[in-house]
This record gives sequence, structure tokens and C-alpha cells, in this order.
Amino acid sequence: MESSSMLDHFAEELRLARATSGMSQTALAEALSYSGALVAKVETCERRPSLDFARRCDTVFGADGRFERIQRRISRETVVPWVRDWTGIEAEATALRWFEPLCVPGLLQTEGYARALLAGAGLFAPDEVEQQVVARLDRQAVLARDRPPLLTAVMDEYVLRRRIGVPEVMREQLRHLVKLGSALPRARIHVVPLSAGAYCGVNGPFVIATPPHGEDVVYLEGQLHGQVIDRPEFVRQMVEVWESIRGEALSHQQSLDLIAEVAETWT
Repeated sequence: MESSSMLDHFAEELRLARATSGMSQTALAEALSYSGALVAKVETCERRPSLDFARRCDTVFGADGRFERIQRRISRETVVPWVRDWTGIEAEATALRWFEPLCVPGLLQTEGYARALLAGAGLFAPDEVEQQVVARLDRQAVLARDRPPLLTAVMDEYVLRRRIGVPEVMREQLRHLVKLGSALPRARIHVVPLSAGAYCGVNGPFVIATPPHGEDVVYLEGQLHGQVIDRPEFVRQMVEVWESIRGEALSHQQSLDLIAEVAETWT
């Protein structure tokens, strides 16, 4: 595929420029203000360079726009959505805008809810369910960072009323949401009330992540795996969808009040 050759071309040029300058990956990462892990992944074609990354490479190596030109060709040729390591993006993000019409967002799930959700799907063997639960809870460490991302989670009221596991699991999960919404200064939780009727969100869940550098990316959850899309026009459309959904939702405090109220109906 042509786009992978452009990706290889970028990686090769980067390795060459770095070798010519006698820089280590760590030294380059410092000069670019990106993580060493990201530089390594770009050099092995595991991550696609953002426009910001490419421009910084041009500046550091005095490459006269060469890296930016290659990056733009990768972007133009990427018709197939680029699949990247979402957990890495999520862990580095400075902001996450998350919409879930069917279940509680992964970062806000309790262990009991996550287990009931994964076991109920019937896709995993019991030991796989446990692995998935541990992986999901590990991802929540991002909220305990020194500088956690600004998390805005919007969910449908239906999420609060759909039984996942036994009623006790639901009560614990909803109380957990209220606790997080009250305790985490950088987390905002919103509920779109059932009275909203038909709105943009009924088309499915998505997350918009803002990385420390570069442009926003969108994560779309599939049945078995998700995909990360960073095409600017697609991201722009999804931000519009987000704004529309956000406009239908109750305020943070109204939402927490509603969640607390529904929690007590799960007996």
C-alpha cells in the first residue's frame, strides 16, 4: 500500500537524519519535546508522525520542510483509518471528550461493572475476562496522574438504567460515578436525559483525545477492536457532533444529582 511506503520513507529519513547528527533517540526526543517512546515508535513505523512532530523534525534538522512534505503525503494517502495503540494515546492525552450511549466509559467503570460487562458479552473465556478487567482498571491510573487529563464524559441516561450484572453492581457503579464527579477536579460527568429524544449521539460511542502535541484524534470503538482516526476533516466533523451532544446534556451537578437518584432505585 502506498501510504505504508510513505510511512517507511518518513521513518528512514528520521533515522538517517538522527544518525547524521549523531543524536540518540533520547536526545532527539528532548530536542523535539516528545517522549523517547514516541520517537522510537515513529522510527519503527508503529506510530504515524503528526504534522506537529514533522515540523519539529524540520526545525531540529534544518530540513527545509522535507519532513512536513512526507507527513502530508502520508495523511493524504491514508484512506484506511490508521489503527494505533489507543491506550498509549489515552495515557498521554491532556484532554479526553468521551461519549457513551450504551455503557459507563471504561475509565469510570468499577471492577464489578467491568467484569459483568465483559463476562456478559460471552466473547471471552473466564481467564480472558479477568485479564481484560485488570487491563481496564490499569488504564484508570491516568486519572491519578499528577496532571490528569481534562476528562469530559457524556453518557445517555439509558446507561444508568440498563442493568449490567446484579442490581448491587449497578448501585455501586452509579455511586462510584457520583464520587468521581465530586472528587476529581478535572473530571466532568454529564447525562443526556431520556427526554432529549433523537439526537446525534444515537449513532454510537466515540472519544476525542487531545495529545500533548499535535492535533486531536478520534477513537471509534468497534465490536472487537477500535480504530484511531486523525484525518482533520473527520476530526472536525466529530467535534461538531460532540458539541451537539454536549448541548443536549444536563449540567455536571444536575447529572450527578440524577445519577445519585437512579443509584437508589437499584435495590
